Amino acid sequence: MEQPDGVKEVVIYTDGACSGNPGPGGWGALLVYGGVERELSGAEPHTTNNRMELTAAVRSLEALRAPCRVHVHSDSQYVVRGMTEWLAGWKKRGWLNAAKKPVENRDLWEALDAAAARHTVAWLWVKGHASDARNNRVDRLAVEAIKTLPETRGPWSTGP
Repeated sequence: MEQPDGVKEVVIYTDGACSGNPGPGGWGALLVYGGVERELSGAEPHTTNNRMELTAAVRSLEALRAPCRVHVHSDSQYVVRGMTEWLAGWKKRGWLNAAKKPVENRDLWEALDAAAARHTVAWLWVKGHASDARNNRVDRLAVEAIKTLPETRGPWSTGP
């Protein structure tokens, strides 16, 4: 919905899933603007759950064509706390964590930082696998995305 200041307000739900960790993974996102909903999803053959959680957030913010006011809902404390608590310190320490070790998934954290910089983002944690219908929906998108990978289908399956 467009606000009086002309900035569009978008609600995003994101989730990542992995079959094994590491293993084949998928991500899902739901973008809501006014009465319009858009689903996004994708998969990678060898990844981790955290990488899929981050990828969902990156891809959803990159999908926005103009700067927006965004409310990102995620059941990943890793993503929410990373963006609200840890990121500034990592950057200040040259991408080292509090234990002075390189930050894992730096490539995706940098991509997420860049994607978020275009927008005004509120990062909101939601309990996973609970009663939040939109969170459950993106969880299903992420899980279904894994099934699109050739190595996750048996020889009896049909399709691409």
